[in-house]
Amino acid sequence: QVQLVESGGGLVLAGGSLTLSCTSSGRDLSRDAMGWFRQAPGKAREVVAAISRSGGITYTADSLQGRFTISRDNAKNMMYLQMNSLKPEDTAVYYCSADPAYVNVAAGKANYWGQGTQVTVSS
Repeated sequence: QVQLVESGGGLVLAGGSLTLSCTSSGRDLSRDAMGWFRQAPGKAREVVAAISRSGGITYTADSLQGRFTISRDNAKNMMYLQMNSLKPEDTAVYYCSADPAYVNVAAGKANYWGQGTQVTVSS
């Protein structure tokens, strides 16, 4: 059974930084495009960033560009989300996803999802 596992969430002061990680037990993630999504209380899930299998193509939501950076290390079977200058409105549960098709990841229709990690930014 494929599992994606996120880590790195927590409580941080506004202006601080966090790095989220995602890995898998049971799947070689180099086969997949991957992405980060988030869902705040009472709000719809939204795409944060996506990355192609090789890492050569990345997408970051317009509102997050300049603060959030997605990356991956296929040798370690890992994906990351570096989050800087965090704001209280970044508070959400962050999910990683994976799918062989980049278009599925970007559309939020990936086959594989993690359980999420909570990020809380206090003012």
